[in-house]
Amino acid sequence: MKSCLLALGVSTALLLTGCADMQVGGGKNPVGGSAGGATSTGAASTLEHCDHPLGTLAVEENTNDPWYAVLTGQYHLPSTVPLLRLMIQQSNCFVVVDRGQAMNSMMGERGLAASGELRSTSSMGKGQMVAADYVVTPSIQFSQNTGGGGAALAGVGGGYGAIIGAIAGSMKSSEASTTMMLTDTRSGVQVAAAQGSAKNIDFGVSGLFDHFGSGGASLGAYSQTPEGKVIAAAFLDSYNQMVKSVRQYAPQRVAGGLGAGGALAVDGANSANAAPANFSLSDAQRKLAQLGLYTSKVDGMPGPGTSRAISTFQKANGLPVTGQLDAATSSALQAR
Repeated sequence: MKSCLLALGVSTALLLTGCADMQVGGGKNPVGGSAGGATSTGAASTLEHCDHPLGTLAVEENTNDPWYAVLTGQYHLPSTVPLLRLMIQQSNCFVVVDRGQAMNSMMGERGLAASGELRSTSSMGKGQMVAADYVVTPSIQFSQNTGGGGAALAGVGGGYGAIIGAIAGSMKSSEASTTMMLTDTRSGVQVAAAQGSAKNIDFGVSGLFDHFGSGGASLGAYSQTPEGKVIAAAFLDSYNQMVKSVRQYAPQRVAGGLGAGGALAVDGANSANAAPANFSLSDAQRKLAQLGLYTSKVDGMPGPGTSRAISTFQKANGLPVTGQLDAATSSALQAR
């Protein structure tokens, strides 16, 4: 039942999308143009731009999500990955690395090199691939409000639902909402999340069905079809919101370090090794600096320098050498 309801909501929004002006953050430009390195042409005027990239990034869709089945199966729109990769490279806020279908071809070339089939000058040796610092995960939601004569829908099929609609009247408002989650690949920590939207205002549905049947099998579907435009514009908005957020990024900090147990004591949990919540990593760095064991910046951030200083202190005080700020180490530092 849940999947059918989702399909109904998505189908209603897309079938009623027309050719009115696109509204997204005050602009009217869907994603388009091209990108080459740090340069681009034809980028949306509203797209956020960075002077320097913030790291490398891979785009990963969850193809098992219901929205993806409706997007590609019912409306024949392509994967959002090419659209997002173009937009991200145009912004120069991240360097995009490929973790999609091209990866299979890259690994195939490396396989040929390993077998000795490639020329010796091909330079396909190991150690050249670039790691993805972050992974961005997109998703799409739709909502709608009808006006005029309203809409009559019938014929919900099985699976995610194939909608056969008999549409009357006109739509007052159709909106696509998108979310983007940015995850740090080394720690698994979500560093940013953003939601954006785009909508069409006051239009009828006459002529809409002329847009269907073209297949939408390329990136152009997101700039040429009305349903593609509203999705592209919504992703443009959500990406802009994410960039604005990470420009002022400040890491979330937990006393004792991330993943060390946290400050919320769960009933029955073993908290014997947890650092006291009132003694932070910044406190430990400050105390270690006073002891001449820590010479870096007191910033409350874990790192090699902090770990070495803690390990040295632990060894000198007969504590288990872990390099982590546990309860015993915290107590010993506070006693000095």
